[in-house]
Amino acid sequence: MLATPADNPYEEPRSGRLTAWGNALLAGLVPPDNAAAAVLGDDESHRVTGLPGDEPGERHGLTWALGRLRVLGVKGLRLALPSAGHPLGLTGPARFNELAMGAGEAVLAVGVPLGLVPEVTVFGPVGDRSATVLWRCLEINDTPPADVPSLHEAERELTDGLREATLLLTRLDVAGAGPEALRALEAYRRRGHVELLAPGYPPRAVRVLESARQVSALLDIAAGGHGAAVSASEMAARQSVLAPLRRTARRAQVAAYNALVDEREER
Repeated sequence: MLATPADNPYEEPRSGRLTAWGNALLAGLVPPDNAAAAVLGDDESHRVTGLPGDEPGERHGLTWALGRLRVLGVKGLRLALPSAGHPLGLTGPARFNELAMGAGEAVLAVGVPLGLVPEVTVFGPVGDRSATVLWRCLEINDTPPADVPSLHEAERELTDGLREATLLLTRLDVAGAGPEALRALEAYRRRGHVELLAPGYPPRAVRVLESARQVSALLDIAAGGHGAAVSASEMAARQSVLAPLRRTARRAQVAAYNALVDEREER
């Protein structure tokens, strides 16, 4: 079964893990095996295919692939979190954008026009699932990524976004909507204390990412049918409020994961 980040909004996107720990590795802040283990997380395996010079169908482990990217001249990694109508972080061409849109995420190399899109296969019974990930490497356009804010811009947008999301949940009386809403809130709280990003990232990036994840979790609860909105028109009105807030949260996540590369380029 193929999976996308939308399947579990409380999980860190795999492209985020690869971006953060790949950047820490490329900056010389962590050993290759440590970076690969952090990207792997709880998954069973990650493989990379399509690197320049590969034979058709050839696959590599993460440690080797990250080393190969460094030899090819990759200086950093950037995150993309595109969605329908919003190619956030993408540069093209159409084939790469299509795969990234389907996955809901991708990683773009800095210094060499290459991109990586995860193909995630989930298996096992509910409650005991694992996943394998195949990262497909493709050529990308050497152009600025779409709609990516600076960390400062993202933090400012999130301040307003978090306030709006909280007010929305209050209006919908989500906390009083029953056990399902309470379970969703508790699921977010349980996952709210994991380590964010990787060594070398500025504290501001960690702060922005935590706020972005909080907004995303609150919006997912609001979009899940909890609360007082019951008619089709009320649900449509709710979605019209949620959509721009969701975009704000995704933009902030991208800015946070890209902060280590952006900070080095500004020096």
